[in-house]
Amino acid sequence: MTNKYMYFIANWKMFGGLNSLNSLHKVMKFFKTFKKKRIVKVIYCPPNTLIRPMTKKLKNSKIEVGAQNCHEKLEYGAFTGSVNSKMLKSVGAKYVIIGHSEVRKAGENNRLINLKIKNSLSSGLKVIFCIGETLKEKRKKLTKKVLNQQIVSGLKKIKKSKNILIAYEPVWAIGTGIIPKKKELFETITFIKKKIKNLKVLYGGSVNSDNINQLKLIENIDGFLIGGASQDHKKFIDIIKKTYN
Repeated sequence: MTNKYMYFIANWKMFGGLNSLNSLHKVMKFFKTFKKKRIVKVIYCPPNTLIRPMTKKLKNSKIEVGAQNCHEKLEYGAFTGSVNSKMLKSVGAKYVIIGHSEVRKAGENNRLINLKIKNSLSSGLKVIFCIGETLKEKRKKLTKKVLNQQIVSGLKKIKKSKNILIAYEPVWAIGTGIIPKKKELFETITFIKKKIKNLKVLYGGSVNSDNINQLKLIENIDGFLIGGASQDHKKFIDIIKKTYN
């Protein structure tokens, strides 16, 4: 059981239509009566199409809404299909995920990530900055080197701020059902915290209601970035409840 302040961030990825928002009232109902609600921060990051309606749905709750990515430019321009941080802020987003491995895999580099973080912060958004190593890098024992490079490059010339959350998501754990061993994860989170003092560090990568009892025992984790399991309100609620049981 934990009594520390924890973040639970739901990354819906490419999931959901307007009907998917109907389950939110069950999460809101749970949150209202949850005894530990004062030390819980719940954030939903749906596709951009759902940010505005989700914000309206959650307006009478303390649950906040974020986005899953943004364009690096602050100015409007000829970038078909793109949305910048100012636009996300204007429709109710308070957070934005930047540097997720699925976006990095599509070609996003550390320079773009750095620019996105700078401009998101200047737009008034809080940033969930994702870092993590691939299986190949892990096997070569390059985890700390890779994480250090991602942190240094991603946060270059950016003042450390409470408006930045770090999400450690080992790429090899995402969607695989595999999570790091307790000692390994504790040591990795410790390494990250030494690099970016006073910032919260979350864990993401196959977090679900089955393995949360293992993950909650790792004392230096400040919360969880939850993918597929967050799309089901029962599983998402179960993760929160089990964290504090």
